[in-house]
Amino acid sequence: MGDPAGVGAEVIVKAAAELPAAERAGLLVVGSAETLERAIAATGVDLRLVTGVVEDDRALRLDAVEVPGTPLPFGKLDPVGGEASYRFIARAVELAQSGRAAGIVTAPINKEALNLAGHHFDGHTGMLAHLTGSRSSFMLLASERLKVIHVSTHVSLRDAIGRATPERILETIRTGHAHLVRTGYSKPRIAVAGINPHCGENGLFGREDDLQVAPAVEMARQEGIDVVGPISADTLYYRAYSGAFDLVVAQYHDQGHIPIKLVAFDTAVNVSLGLPIDRTSVDHGTAFDLAGTGKAKHVNMLAAIAYARKLADNKDQAK
Repeated sequence: MGDPAGVGAEVIVKAAAELPAAERAGLLVVGSAETLERAIAATGVDLRLVTGVVEDDRALRLDAVEVPGTPLPFGKLDPVGGEASYRFIARAVELAQSGRAAGIVTAPINKEALNLAGHHFDGHTGMLAHLTGSRSSFMLLASERLKVIHVSTHVSLRDAIGRATPERILETIRTGHAHLVRTGYSKPRIAVAGINPHCGENGLFGREDDLQVAPAVEMARQEGIDVVGPISADTLYYRAYSGAFDLVVAQYHDQGHIPIKLVAFDTAVNVSLGLPIDRTSVDHGTAFDLAGTGKAKHVNMLAAIAYARKLADNKDQAK
């Protein structure tokens, strides 16, 4: 359900209310019953929370995880919201790892609240890697015409350059390639963005592209992956959006997030790769300024649910 002070509960109930009854019956919301009831009242949707068998077309199943100190006022940053976010996710991971859920769709959390609660993660991706015991994970932002996987995400730009090692870039390429094959691309066309302006201009603006990016691309090509790069980021995204590539490997957070949010702000889906479970998410924050008003858009949540269903349908291809 995400942070109980944010818009997570509202976008969940609005999306659930719009789904056909058969699809809604396959959902299980992990969160606070009272917060979800308030969200139903704020949005005016026709839903009934149930904790058992779905017996009517307007039912929404709930796995209630109540946290001391909740419900919270909408729109207020609070460590209790961070604690609740962590407990909701931990419960969802438990359900997915046990096979009782095919995957997880997450509503937004607040990173500051999460850390104030004592859970020192950079966001969902790092937390999910920790909870599943994964060595590493990768963030993919997926939209209809542009898909971007990131070498690093929530670190400083200085640290991001250091993390862009040939080994990490190669693993990012491999992970993105495998995901696209799983989702129906027979031979994905991948392009890797450079780190420096104009990929360094043969050392004029730095040697990182020659020493860190190019070797990773060559190793991936030797493995049979259709990949090119480094390509200057100022032209690469236009080419990918126009159909030249199926996936872009971005070197750091803003290099990948800005173009996606420009062309698919409401529909892009955040997908965590490299984990033993499937996870998708909305690509927006808690929007404290809208929380409780019922005005938050749920288009992104619908897209995240649809992507998760697609992954569930081809789960066997991930093996």
